[in-house]
Amino acid sequence: MRLLRRGLHYIARRVAVHRVSSDVPLTKPSVRSVAATASLLDFSRWGTKKTNRNLKIALALDMTDPKIEEVLAPLRASVKEQGDYVRKLKTEGAPELDIKKAVAELKLRKKILEDKELSLASSNVTFDRARMEDLLKRRFFLDQSFAIYGGITGQYDFGPMGCSLKTNLINAWRNFFVLEEQMLEVDCSILTPEPVLKASGHVERFADLMVKDVKTGECFRLDHLIKAHLEKVICDKKTNDKTREECRDIIIKLDGMTKDEMAAVLLKYNMKSPVSSNDLTEPIEFNLMFGTQIGPTGLVKGFLRPETAQGIFVNFKRLLAFNQERLPFAAAQIGNAFRNEISPRSGLIRVREFTMAEIEHFCDPSDKSHPKFETVKDVDMLLYSACNQMDGKSAQRLTIGEAVSSGLVANETLGYFMARIHQFLLKIGIDSNRLRFRQHMSNEMAHYACDCWDAECLTSYGWIECVGCADRSAYDLTQHTKATGVKLVAEKKLPAPKTVDVCEIMPNKVLIGKTFKKDSKVVQDALAALNKKEIESLERVLNEKGEYELTLPNNVVVKITKDMIEVKRYQKIVHVEEITPSVIEPSFGIGRIMHALFEHNFQAREGDEKRTYFSLPPVVAPLKCSVLPLSGNDEFVPFVKKLSQDLTKADVSHKVDDSSGSIGRRYARTDEIAIPFGITIDFDTLKMPHSATLRDRDSMGQVRINLDELPSVMRDLSYGRTTWTEVETKYPKFEQQESTEP
Repeated sequence: MRLLRRGLHYIARRVAVHRVSSDVPLTKPSVRSVAATASLLDFSRWGTKKTNRNLKIALALDMTDPKIEEVLAPLRASVKEQGDYVRKLKTEGAPELDIKKAVAELKLRKKILEDKELSLASSNVTFDRARMEDLLKRRFFLDQSFAIYGGITGQYDFGPMGCSLKTNLINAWRNFFVLEEQMLEVDCSILTPEPVLKASGHVERFADLMVKDVKTGECFRLDHLIKAHLEKVICDKKTNDKTREECRDIIIKLDGMTKDEMAAVLLKYNMKSPVSSNDLTEPIEFNLMFGTQIGPTGLVKGFLRPETAQGIFVNFKRLLAFNQERLPFAAAQIGNAFRNEISPRSGLIRVREFTMAEIEHFCDPSDKSHPKFETVKDVDMLLYSACNQMDGKSAQRLTIGEAVSSGLVANETLGYFMARIHQFLLKIGIDSNRLRFRQHMSNEMAHYACDCWDAECLTSYGWIECVGCADRSAYDLTQHTKATGVKLVAEKKLPAPKTVDVCEIMPNKVLIGKTFKKDSKVVQDALAALNKKEIESLERVLNEKGEYELTLPNNVVVKITKDMIEVKRYQKIVHVEEITPSVIEPSFGIGRIMHALFEHNFQAREGDEKRTYFSLPPVVAPLKCSVLPLSGNDEFVPFVKKLSQDLTKADVSHKVDDSSGSIGRRYARTDEIAIPFGITIDFDTLKMPHSATLRDRDSMGQVRINLDELPSVMRDLSYGRTTWTEVETKYPKFEQQESTEP
């Protein structure tokens, strides 16, 4: 343990030099020596600096080794102890600040445990991110946008192979979800008016404080900067206990601090730029949404959308009508979203412009069963529950059926989509050993959500969220209903008719029209949208004051007088009731999934570490096969041309490589760009019946197939209708060609 601690302290000192942000709260003095150091073990930063470019990142795939568990046991116990303490505080109704401090301590202990798990990974499981990034750039899968002008951080251009991979990934997603579930796909505007995002909470929620380097202009997110600086102060041996405790207290309160309070901390600790040591500016607010003006007048404020979901929510009524007013149904959208990140980093993981694929499944809030749940109930998944996180335990393997029946997953519909997400990620090439579903703890969950799970992939940056799957309840539809006065509801047939008391407003349309003129319809719609309690409140105010101030959706306040309305009460028999649907939302980050695919499928040939390639499955591979004439012999040309035409007719994307290099060198080139199969036209092709070899990239095995069969075989391989194993069984194995000359 002494050697381990020395190693941890050494790494911490190296990492702390470059570290400008952290999501890790600090611990109490009792566990200071290990905790303060381990909190600096930010694996997401490893290998990103030039000095660390060749660092191989160990990946934690197997925590079953008894020796490893022996090291982890005290850390697990520490997490459980703090988790129990948090539960106790919540049960006893303790003050919010006490709970907040306890949760901060719990987060720290969890972080220490996870970092230790990563650091203790098997030494034979390594990943060289620098080599992978070199291959991606060299073969132009992607590169930084506007690179010849110096590039823009957080923006990337996809080259031919990256673009094809992204297109194939999206098409696979559309086939797997939209077509299979008969979802309603939409394509909504990227430019979003401000009122829409005010109602959804984005205008208020998407703002951070930042400071700038006074000389270079480099920007830093203020809370991350303060946290990183204070962690270094705590780690400093010269710091006294009083200052350490003060720093911890500041970090715990950081989320709730005002702009002025943060500025005071900045001044008190004389914080400088962590990069240049220059002075910093006063804190300023920075909204993470890209603001813009819609139209030439500049009067209509808008934003580039921060997510695609809001376009679906505001079109709910049209979608419900298209679905013949029936629940449940799902809508889907694929498109770009934008977040003006202060410090984008980690390649495709944190960028300013990114592609999302989102599903909004609308269902009856009182019935969240799913008709197809039986088809997935036996899907085995690695689930990291909130309880296990609080108890310091590992993720556990369960079928989704067991998880739903035990109440671990809130309902069948949420469980169904989690299982489908799991199946999809495995289908496109995510390593099952590096995939888990982590449940949000109560302090992480949005106040409107009742359950939320993230599909996380283990990469050299640690566990990264690639897909979120949340039960958002009825929050979004309710917010837009309040903001617009338009009821975003569905009708549910009652088991039996019932008599209800009705309280509604009968407007004096003539008087309202004369008074409000062009705004009269907006006023009438706002009055019609009032619920029973609001109508009773309006009636009471009118009786007391003679007028009522009504706020319209555009935030204009108008005065309603007693002679403009009449409140009518009566009873009626109803056969249906209005419900605001609940929403289950799977949200896919395409760029993050692509990064995980690159890492999980980056390989090197056994015995030749320099021959690297991507083992992407055919369904998402940029090109499905290559066509390679063995040499420049003119007799091969008509066969290559005819085969290329036939492959195109069969919808098989391919690349003809008739360059002068050896066949082995050309195989290596096509392997690098993830082409799963190679067709070689050789001298035996000239003989009757005309045939060619088909090579598998991963096994390097080859079979011989007649040319007229190749297009259909390739089509079936490309779309997962058959496997290489089945092809090897059906066709003769190729050892060496019989003819070496024409």
